[in-house]
Amino acid sequence: MGYTLLVLRINDREDKALEIQKALTRHGCKIMTRLGLHDHGNGTCSPCGTMVLQLCCSPDESRAVAADLAKIDGVKAKIVDFD
Repeated sequence: MGYTLLVLRINDREDKALEIQKALTRHGCKIMTRLGLHDHGNGTCSPCGTMVLQLCCSPDESRAVAADLAKIDGVKAKIVDFD
């Protein structure tokens, strides 16, 4: 079991927040750290954002988490592997 970073790019974050949160809850025991960043410009919140997850699980489980989140419309998921 190792540590993996999973980076998400989220469009329409307000519309997708509940669906994303449900997926994160399903995989909650595999998530050590969660950092959410939203774009900001011209004094308004952007509908887009980035989330970084530090996962503590096997590579197969990491890929399953990424696939589960990526199937949500407007979410792109990439595993960052430093090996």
